[in-house]
Amino acid sequence: MCADKCVDSVRAIVDPLVQLRTYLNQVLKLEPLVLVGGTAAACYIISCAFNKIPKDGVTEGFKRYLFKKARLIPSFRKEIDSQIAATGKEIEENLLKLYTDEGNDNPEFIVRLPCQGLSNDAIISKLEDYMNLGTYKWENNRVSGTVYHGGKELTELNTKVFSLAAWTNPLHPDVFPGVCKMEAEIVRIAAELFHGSDDACGTVTSGGTESIILAVKAYRDYAVRVRGISNPEILIPVTAHAAFDKAAELLNMRVKHVGISKATMKVRLDVMESMITKRTCMLVGSTPAFPHGCIDDIQSIAKLGLKYNIPLHVDACLGGFLLAFMPKSGFQVPSFDFSVDGVTSISADTHKYGFAPKGSSVLLFSDKKFRHHQYFVQTNWPGGIYATSTLAGSRPGVVIAGCWSSLLHFGLNGYTEITRKIINAARRIEAGLRDIPGIFVYGEPQVSVIAIGSDDFDIYRLADSLNKKGWSLNNLQFPSSVHICVTYRHTEEGVVDQFLKDVTDAVDIIKLNPQEKVSGAVALYATSQQIPDRSLVGDIITIYMDALYNTTKKGRDGGDTYLQSCDRTSKPNRENEMHLNGSLDLSTE
Repeated sequence: MCADKCVDSVRAIVDPLVQLRTYLNQVLKLEPLVLVGGTAAACYIISCAFNKIPKDGVTEGFKRYLFKKARLIPSFRKEIDSQIAATGKEIEENLLKLYTDEGNDNPEFIVRLPCQGLSNDAIISKLEDYMNLGTYKWENNRVSGTVYHGGKELTELNTKVFSLAAWTNPLHPDVFPGVCKMEAEIVRIAAELFHGSDDACGTVTSGGTESIILAVKAYRDYAVRVRGISNPEILIPVTAHAAFDKAAELLNMRVKHVGISKATMKVRLDVMESMITKRTCMLVGSTPAFPHGCIDDIQSIAKLGLKYNIPLHVDACLGGFLLAFMPKSGFQVPSFDFSVDGVTSISADTHKYGFAPKGSSVLLFSDKKFRHHQYFVQTNWPGGIYATSTLAGSRPGVVIAGCWSSLLHFGLNGYTEITRKIINAARRIEAGLRDIPGIFVYGEPQVSVIAIGSDDFDIYRLADSLNKKGWSLNNLQFPSSVHICVTYRHTEEGVVDQFLKDVTDAVDIIKLNPQEKVSGAVALYATSQQIPDRSLVGDIITIYMDALYNTTKKGRDGGDTYLQSCDRTSKPNRENEMHLNGSLDLSTE
């Protein structure tokens, strides 16, 4: 009885449609055309709809849409604008403090060229003043990461290297063949360290971000030109470096973020496999991931890459030049490089644990077929055939020379010994932190980064307390945590013991009032995670970035009254005159 009613209901819907179809075919007599045209139109509409999907997914796009509409409500918008303005003012004032000398709360800025060039002594004196600005002194060995100092001898060596190679540019190999030779040798040395075959190749880039962007570009173009994939997507762990998101934005690609295990802080392989589609053009694993210092299971990710014929990029920007020497230093590490079948590219920063000057990294491929899609070639430019292997055209040859000289300075044994010291220091710190009640270590860090959290109090209070003791750690989010990235500076005598003592003392004090909230600049991380509209956080960070370029003195109106030009005879002869906007004028008659 029930089945009959269901059949009758379906017929009540279908029969009118069939009658309408019959009538239209009698009138139009173009059923094949209608079917083909209708199908084509439907496909076009679906394609347009798909292209409208935000690069970060429907959910995030819908949330942005809702928050955008909510911000149009006058009362809501007024409150938001007021809060952002107050936060922006606080940010600007805090940044101005970084630019001030002790006892002077108003910094001076040079905003125009001096009429006559300054003497070398005057420039060096001013430079020394600038180098002494700020609260943290990295020379005291209390800064996490940031400065990868290779020692006094290397500094002296690279000072001489700079004087020899300051004006070189590998864009012109006919003029500077020596620099190009050094770059090729750097690439080959790195390929050997990461167990590349004779086919392994690569380039020297300006840093990890450029290495990652170029890797993404290469795989996007390879997917489109060779594999015939339209709208390629990249699949990365949520802990992968933000440079992958930057690359996706620049290259107009969709990036899909894969969750991690809360126990291991490594990417979940089952989730990664479930997110692979026909559009996936690259998989990514980190060795280690920047936030928690844990190494993704590269061997298992590589098996996914082989199974679905997808290239795998290993981001070893942070730890690559430690991992390469850890086995020889006596530490076991999982295979992660070209020795793993399925790994097709690696990025590793020479300006971190390779101790090269800042602005150098290497991007390696297992085969030239991938590197060819990294290149840019313009054959129809009136200025001539133009080709670059990296994003930049002109590049500072001095950085390449400095990287080359750093590698040769330490050699295999030198890097091995430094690696042993750094990893021993990191292991001591990890063990010491695990013994402190009230905090815990995330996952199982295997290289130089150790991240900590707390179930008893706001971990940012610990970061704030350590800041006041002169330590500069890295604040993390989702989940709330802080980490220390151990460098060669931390291996000096007494540094590890002092760090563990300061952490222990700070935790003991915090536990006396564990519910107290964090205050000051560190509070931004605590509060920002609670803001569902991430665009608001973006607005605040934009204010911060704008403030970094602000040359207006605090308390001034920032007006447009400037000193007259140098060639006006009516201008008084003044030295170091102050603009009305609080900027320093070095022009003289």
